[in-house]
Amino acid sequence: MKFYFVGGAAAVLLLAAAQPALSQDDEEPRRTRIALGVQIVPSYPGSDDLSFRPLVDVARARGTDPFQFEAPDESFGFPLIRFQQLTIGPALNFEGSRAAGDVGVDLPKVGFTVEPGVFLQYDLSESVRLRSELRKGLGGHEGWVGNIGADFVARRGDDWLLSAGPRVTFADETYNSAYFSVAPDSASGLPAFSAGGGIQSVGATLGYVQQITKRWGVYSYAKYDRLVGDAADSPVVRIIGSPDQISGGLGLTYTFGPAGS
Repeated sequence: MKFYFVGGAAAVLLLAAAQPALSQDDEEPRRTRIALGVQIVPSYPGSDDLSFRPLVDVARARGTDPFQFEAPDESFGFPLIRFQQLTIGPALNFEGSRAAGDVGVDLPKVGFTVEPGVFLQYDLSESVRLRSELRKGLGGHEGWVGNIGADFVARRGDDWLLSAGPRVTFADETYNSAYFSVAPDSASGLPAFSAGGGIQSVGATLGYVQQITKRWGVYSYAKYDRLVGDAADSPVVRIIGSPDQISGGLGLTYTFGPAGS
């Protein structure tokens, strides 16, 4: 369960406060693992600058069952439908705003965007998981964006977990135009460019969680995306930004409830 911006801390406090009540209602008490830290992400899509943002992650488990795997870059969500290895549920992500001052030239502002959508997840085995998301921007870019990925997972209960896998991100013309198009009458000094939809980037994500004690642990991840297609060809990226998009995060975890497996 990922929280990318402000609001995650409030949810963390609510979950922690609710923990005793949940434990009494269930036959097996629940455990909650909370990770708090810092992450660096591109300041906006296509940027060559990085920004610091809070890292907050919440995971739940029942009794001594290990925490369910969640990729560090997946959107917030929860299962609504389960059918054998297939899981379907809502997804929610957020994209920060981009102002002219962030880019350094006079380009239109792209406001803060809320991206609700849906995810589909299929577990090929205990070690291999496929996941896709499709989200619609509300405010800001107003476009459709999604991704497809696979994760290969190795773990020893909750003692440690290592995951790695490829990613493909796609976006429609509305999304790409908001970040990568340049109008012919633009005062930015950049050549005119009209960005279409399609595959936006390809990359990979690596995650690692390590328990240090029964309560305390370390949460970390690294991600690399390479912009392709019209996103990479845009003068916003070629002249000002970078097609190489790097993210990473590091935090401490604390587990509430009974000791894990």
